[in-house]
Amino acid sequence: MKIALDVQGSDKGIPVVVDGARIVAAEGIEVVLVGPSDEIASAGPLPSNVTVVNATEVVSNHDDPGTAVRARKDSSIVVGAKLVATGEADALVSAGPTGAALAASLFNMKRIKGVKRPAIAVILPDGRGGRSLLLDAGANVDVPAELLVQFATLGAQFSIRVLGVQNPRVGLLSIGEEDGKGNERVVHAGQLLSDPENSHYFNYLGNIEGRDITNGNADVIVTDGFTGNVALKAIEGAARATMMAIADAIRSNAIAKIGGLLAKRSLLKVRHEVDPNTTGGALLLGLRGVSVIAHGSSNAEGIAAAIRLAARSVEGDVTGHMASAIAELNAHAASTAAVTVGAVETESSNGALNDA
Repeated sequence: MKIALDVQGSDKGIPVVVDGARIVAAEGIEVVLVGPSDEIASAGPLPSNVTVVNATEVVSNHDDPGTAVRARKDSSIVVGAKLVATGEADALVSAGPTGAALAASLFNMKRIKGVKRPAIAVILPDGRGGRSLLLDAGANVDVPAELLVQFATLGAQFSIRVLGVQNPRVGLLSIGEEDGKGNERVVHAGQLLSDPENSHYFNYLGNIEGRDITNGNADVIVTDGFTGNVALKAIEGAARATMMAIADAIRSNAIAKIGGLLAKRSLLKVRHEVDPNTTGGALLLGLRGVSVIAHGSSNAEGIAAAIRLAARSVEGDVTGHMASAIAELNAHAASTAAVTVGAVETESSNGALNDA
């Protein structure tokens, strides 16, 4: 198992990213640090299972992702993605700009055959000690209904292979639970997701509302990238505000401080659950290789968590299982379309005979 780690782009600098590699190296994971070798060397000695591939350029948040990735062939994110594409690494992890990671991974690893567009998937705490998966979280602002079915299939396979969920429950994010609620695309997607053939891959629940994202009722929440990103940022903001409110309440008087001390262990557990450093980051699903985007503000533990997430994805052969599921899904869609066309042609022929 060898994970390519882009050392550039992190808000906390190269030394923190290298420290994250050291943590997982002690657990037996082999890491390839991709970036300026002189700066990596200045971060201190490396374990024997951590190697370095020099890359002199960087893609920043200020760059246009597609243009920069095409132009800067020696940027760390591009070199890392190429290592995965050529089989020299099993997965890519980066705490750099999301757009750059998406572009570099897409251009080099390519899409799984039959996948129209990759999606950004984010693991969220479900409020019951478990995890749910939200996708798309920003890769595709506007998508057709058929693509939401692909997202559901991709997310279900990840949920099974990495999160250990059997028969994942899939919910379609909408403005109401009732069938028919939502815009035209969501209504159409609900009809497609309800196809009994999909029960081979997941358990479709129907529509869910925003309040259901973190209550544990669905294992996979499917939506377009615009809605998903807004929902994700709202959840992050609400979690941060809640923790601040709890801290302020505990500091408000002596009795509250005593209560805070008594509840400290439980409160720390809650903070751990909502901390981005715990989940490891977002994943790009639908590619021929594993690509994980760590949070830009990740500390060393957060980087380590992202590497572990990438390693689990490789161990679970997520990409292979996604490819098989998408091939079957597309084959069923093609056969259904053929039957529909045949029925229409037959009806037209009968009509013509009757007219004659």
